[in-house]
Amino acid sequence: MAEAGNADFPTVLGPDAVFKGELSFDKGMRLQGKFEGKITTPGRVHVAKEASMEAEVDAGSITVEGHIRGNLTASDRIELKNSARYEGDLTASKLVVEEGAVFSGKVSVGPDAVKRPAGGARPATSPPLNVPANPTR
Repeated sequence: MAEAGNADFPTVLGPDAVFKGELSFDKGMRLQGKFEGKITTPGRVHVAKEASMEAEVDAGSITVEGHIRGNLTASDRIELKNSARYEGDLTASKLVVEEGAVFSGKVSVGPDAVKRPAGGARPATSPPLNVPANPTR
């Protein structure tokens, strides 16, 4: 079973690792130590229970068991496990939150939430409404 885990997460920042900067990779990463910066990957990010992160993350999928402060974006799904402590804004196609997880921030979930127009900018969470200031009857 350990080999399957290594295949899913070929990049590991161990429990004694402290990393500041930008990381990019193709497959998956398991964070067990401390990370500060930015992560970009089409793959998976797993933040272990003992890990802490202050970062902007753009990934295929994200699983959180530890502590995170920063914005998370996943083209597929974000999972907040019962031990997760998360502060920031989150955007994903799917969101799974286990009982016991702590979350503070804004959420945008659904297939349209992660679609990007040409140029890579994220769409607004909702279009502005044209409502007159003093509606007449």
